[in-house]
Amino acid sequence: MTSPALPPMYRDLDFNGPLSDERAARLIHSLGSLEGHHVVDLGCGWAELLLRTLSTEPTATGFGIDLGEENIRHGRAGAEARGLADRVELEVGDVGVWKGAPPDVVFNVGAAHVWGGDPVAHTGNALTALADLTRPGGRVLFGECYWRRPPSDEEIASMAVIPRDQYRPLPDLVDFALSHGFRLYSLSEATVDEWDHFENGNAWGMEDWIRDNPDSPDFDEVVRRTDAHLRLRLHGRDLLGFAHLTLLRV
Repeated sequence: MTSPALPPMYRDLDFNGPLSDERAARLIHSLGSLEGHHVVDLGCGWAELLLRTLSTEPTATGFGIDLGEENIRHGRAGAEARGLADRVELEVGDVGVWKGAPPDVVFNVGAAHVWGGDPVAHTGNALTALADLTRPGGRVLFGECYWRRPPSDEEIASMAVIPRDQYRPLPDLVDFALSHGFRLYSLSEATVDEWDHFENGNAWGMEDWIRDNPDSPDFDEVVRRTDAHLRLRLHGRDLLGFAHLTLLRV
């Protein structure tokens, strides 16, 4: 535990990913009619996209699960504030062991890792699980990173925490998703501006902590982690993309 505690990662963000209000609205529209449908968000974070989705259709219900207790507390508060608490359940738990009835719509956005395993297998693990969990004719909103271009050995070394084989070029990512029993209904890519808004929002809390706590025993470690993420951000700026795929389960 860092002393004093770091600010919540969502302090300056609505979404824990590169996503604008306008794109979120388009993604929700790509899901089709939600009348009477049940929407499940696996690795929901603080469930902002799920809550916005339910706000568009008064007969829709939702369920979100995430390991982060603080995320779920934040999401529950958001549901209460919007009058959605009676239509959504948010649970602290492990997606990898969760079992539920096949829903109409499933989200897994930026959270392929929730099924565990080696990072190079995360995308496949997620798509296999999503295909098993989604009823035929249902829709999956899947968000995942991809390589905009092949990274060099030097770039991979600079980014450090991302194995080369963890991600694919965008056409390969789409083909890989379709090979798991899906059709592509909609494809959307995050812009540089959306990436910058997301990364800036994450950085502000850390930089404020560094400014205000030079005498903390954890100061050097927080600076190290923050600078490492900055290097990842800068070296990945023209390398990493983020795609939202709306998939139809066949």
